[in-house]
Amino acid sequence: MPRRRSVVAPDAPDDEGVRLARVDTWAGLRAGDEVDVLDERERRATFRFVAHVTNRVTSDTWVEVVGGRGAERRIRAFRPEQLYPARTVRNGVATGPSLADAPRLQI
Repeated sequence: MPRRRSVVAPDAPDDEGVRLARVDTWAGLRAGDEVDVLDERERRATFRFVAHVTNRVTSDTWVEVVGGRGAERRIRAFRPEQLYPARTVRNGVATGPSLADAPRLQI
């Protein structure tokens, strides 16, 4: 039997069958904003923010991004603490706090 996988906005009324809450804004980011990812396997790759996802059953969270090296475009998911503002990860070292620790504030 296939698993049921529903996606809704976090302000939608609770439904027993809805497991994932997916939003296209998070930590001052909007869909399409460029981000850096601190991951040894993803050095020299460029990514754009897609969505922040929360599993309502387990409370796990992750961030979906799209991108890769060169012309490669694939969707990846990372832990929130691995995402940084664009151009703050250099040579595999973060030069500032992650977006999970210090989100960009809207002015």
